[in-house]
Amino acid sequence: MTLRDELLKSIWHAFTALDVDKSGKVSKSQLKVLSHNLCTVLGIPHDPVALEEHFKDDDEGPVSNQGYMPYLNKFILDKAKDNFDRQEFNKMCWTLCFRKNLGQKQLVISNDDAFKIWCIFNFLSEDRYPLIIVTEEIEYFLRKLTEAMGGSWVEERFEDLKLELSSKQQCLNVWELITLVGSGQFSKGMDQQTLSMGISEVYQELILDVLKQGYMMKKGHKRKNWTERWFVLKPGFISYYVGEDLAEKKGDIPLDGSCSVESLQDKEGKKCLFLIKSSQKSFEISASDKKKKQEWIQAIQMCVNLLRQSRPAPHHEARQKRRDLRLRQQAEQEELELRMRELQTANEAKQSELENMRKALEEAAAKAAEEEKKRLLTHTELQDRYRTELEREKMVRQQMEEQVAQKSSELEQYLQRVQELEDMYHKLEEALEEERRARQDEETVRKLQARLLEEEAEKRAELEQIHLRQQRAISETEAEKQELEKERRAKESALQAAMKQLEELEQERQGALEQYQTVMKKLEDATNNTKSWKHKVAQHEGMLRLIQPGSKGPQKITNWGPAAFSDVELNLREKQWQEMKNQAAQAQ
Repeated sequence: MTLRDELLKSIWHAFTALDVDKSGKVSKSQLKVLSHNLCTVLGIPHDPVALEEHFKDDDEGPVSNQGYMPYLNKFILDKAKDNFDRQEFNKMCWTLCFRKNLGQKQLVISNDDAFKIWCIFNFLSEDRYPLIIVTEEIEYFLRKLTEAMGGSWVEERFEDLKLELSSKQQCLNVWELITLVGSGQFSKGMDQQTLSMGISEVYQELILDVLKQGYMMKKGHKRKNWTERWFVLKPGFISYYVGEDLAEKKGDIPLDGSCSVESLQDKEGKKCLFLIKSSQKSFEISASDKKKKQEWIQAIQMCVNLLRQSRPAPHHEARQKRRDLRLRQQAEQEELELRMRELQTANEAKQSELENMRKALEEAAAKAAEEEKKRLLTHTELQDRYRTELEREKMVRQQMEEQVAQKSSELEQYLQRVQELEDMYHKLEEALEEERRARQDEETVRKLQARLLEEEAEKRAELEQIHLRQQRAISETEAEKQELEKERRAKESALQAAMKQLEELEQERQGALEQYQTVMKKLEDATNNTKSWKHKVAQHEGMLRLIQPGSKGPQKITNWGPAAFSDVELNLREKQWQEMKNQAAQAQ
């Protein structure tokens, strides 16, 4: 975080506090006081008329945050150098805002502790306005505070807090954070002094860049005596004081990339010795125990390595890494949402395509049903035609019975002619048998066509089931979307295979229809053949008739000529015709 960004966060709190009615604007008189105080703590010469000159074209009304920013950048932030007292600057901004926002809240922390939490919030908050601190940074701060107090981290307690934050977009502002810590929710079992010491320790590490501190013995350069001092390690130097209250500073040990630290052997009755070599002089230090000695050596060596690599303090670098990780996760989440939207669009397109295919199948089914209806109508017409012909045959049989009764006396004269007619009748029976076989073939083809239609209906139902399963598969959880995509492709292949089978069935049905037409042609040929033989029989009967005196009564004539059948033959013909009629009815 740059110096400008760091200063802007504190100034934002001060400007917001001056906006009493929350209109987003502050009066020019208040901005003059704010600007004067900022220049004072930053060590910048203040021009009292600069603000008026900057807004000379505006009216006398209040100034918004956006209107104040150009003046703030030009006359204050652009002139700020990193040589001012940050704590005094933060104290000034804190003084302007804490009374308005904290008010009379009952907290277990002091005003100074609240100020330190306010500074920590500015350090950990996101670089966008209004300032907030996200859940990850809240957890980081609370863990640091718990460790500083010597307590143990309770994950369940923080999970309850995260549930509460879900309704607040998983973030807090600075006053909510101060209230959270000041309410004692995460310091149960700790007294107020322990909590205050924990806040101070976290504040020193994150804000004052104190990497390590503690009492050690230092050997003097002139008198060579050993004196206990309070050492404070920061990224660029080590300061040592008379006591931990930091009231009296005794000196600094500057650190740079050329510094080194090494362990020493025990001597002069002093143990746990190590030597710090700086660019100016060396310092002999004695720690209280071997563990403290090793910790100080590692901490100092880490600072030297950071200086050599021009890297920031560890907590600064850790904060930047956490922010980069959040940005990457946000980018990945946005990319995932974009990909999901693309998949959803593709899925909707597939659904539309499947819907069109379903409509096409329904139209094909309707067309097939219409063809079936036409076929049934044709079959009904044929039945009516056969029924009419049967009635006509019955009438002919009655007429023949009457003629047989009249011609029974003349039977012997026609024996020779009857023998010849019997041969013709045999051929006629063969023609009738061929006609019956043609009708059986027609019935077989009709059954085959019905079976093909049933298979087509089954395939259509299978396609509907595949479509339904695909719809159910699409509504599964996001974790299974890639697997569902593979399954969807497999089902599409199955759907295409089923469509291909449906086309094959359609071709088979067309073939059956052609066979049906062929059988109908054979039936028509057989019918014509039968009529031809009937005509020949009629002609022969007319040629074989003996010349005799004409009958005195009216003579009965059939469509085959004069009647010449016995009752037995007529009964046999009627029985065969009845069997053919029953077979046709069963086939229907």
